Amino acid sequence: MTAGQEPAEAGAGGQGWAEATLAFRRHLIAERNRSPQTVRAYLGDLAGLRAHAARAGAADLAELDLNLLRGWLAAMRVAGVAPATLARRASLARVFCAFAARRGYLTEDVAARLVGARTVRQVPQILSAEAARTLLASAPPASPPPASAAGVGQQREAAARTRRAVALRDDLVLELLYGSGLRVSELCGLDLGDVDEERRLLRVRGKGGRERSVPFGVPAAAALRAWLRAGRPWLSTGAAGAALLLGQRGGRLDPRAVRRVLRLRMADAALPAGLTPHGLRHSAATHMLEGGADLRSVQEFLGHASLATTQIYTHVTPERLRAAFEQAHPRA
Repeated sequence: MTAGQEPAEAGAGGQGWAEATLAFRRHLIAERNRSPQTVRAYLGDLAGLRAHAARAGAADLAELDLNLLRGWLAAMRVAGVAPATLARRASLARVFCAFAARRGYLTEDVAARLVGARTVRQVPQILSAEAARTLLASAPPASPPPASAAGVGQQREAAARTRRAVALRDDLVLELLYGSGLRVSELCGLDLGDVDEERRLLRVRGKGGRERSVPFGVPAAAALRAWLRAGRPWLSTGAAGAALLLGQRGGRLDPRAVRRVLRLRMADAALPAGLTPHGLRHSAATHMLEGGADLRSVQEFLGHASLATTQIYTHVTPERLRAAFEQAHPRA
C-alpha cells in the first residue's frame, strides 16, 4: 500500500466495506466538495450495493467484481427503477470503485468497464409567464397582527402573528425561486450576510461550492423588506443563526417546506398540480430567453459550470426561433 492510503480490512467479515465507506464519505466531502444531498444519496446507493453483494454471497468488499455490479443494475432495471436513478447508481459504482482501487481497498478498479444506462433529460413542467404572475399574486393577504385587547387571548394573537410571518416568508420564497432562478438548496442556504439590498444582489453558493452573484427584482426587494421587518423577527429563535429564511420552529428553512409552500400556493392560485421548485427555476430561465436574454447570461444566472447544461436545461420556443431566423438569416 502506498503512502497516503487508508488501512483496509477487506477480509474481516465486511469490515472492508465499513472502512471504505467512511473513507469515501470523507473523500466526497473534503476532496470532491459534494453537497450534503449528494453525499447522502451516494451513501444510500452504496448501502444498496453492499446489501446486494451480501445477498449474492460476497460479504467482503474484496469479493466485489464486475458481474456483481452488472447484476445489481440488472435487478433494479427488472424492478422498474427509473433510468435516471439507474444512471446515478451506475455513476456511484464507478466513482466508488475507482476510489477504492486507488486507496487499496480493491486490488483493481472493477467498475472500469461498467456501462450505465443512457438517460434522456426530461424537460420539467414549467409555467407560462401569465401563470407565473398568477402564482406570485396568489398570496393570501398578510393581515396586521391583532392588537392586544380583552377577549383576544395571547395564544390566538401569537398564532395570528405566526401565520402572518409565514405568509411573508412564503412570498419571499416564491419571489426568489422564480425571480432569481435559485435551486432549493441555494435558497435554503442563504444567510443574512448574502443579501446586498442596495445593489439587489444575492451571493449564492451553488453546486461544488461555486459562488455567484444573482440579481433580484423590485417585487423580491419589497418581499424581503417585509420579511425582515415583520416576519423573521417573530419566527427567530436561538436556532436561527444567520439563516435568511426560517421555518415555523425558528431554525433554517428546510427544502421539504419549500416544496410544500409551492404546492399550497399552486392550489390557492387554481393552477395545475405537479410543478416543482426546479420547474419554477426552469420557468425563469425560459422566460429570460423569451425576453431576449442570451444563453451565456442565462448560464451565469443559473450557475451552470457548462454552457452545454444550459442548452439542455432551457428550450427555445418556436416563436423565438422564427424571430431569430427572420432577423438574422439572409434567406429569411
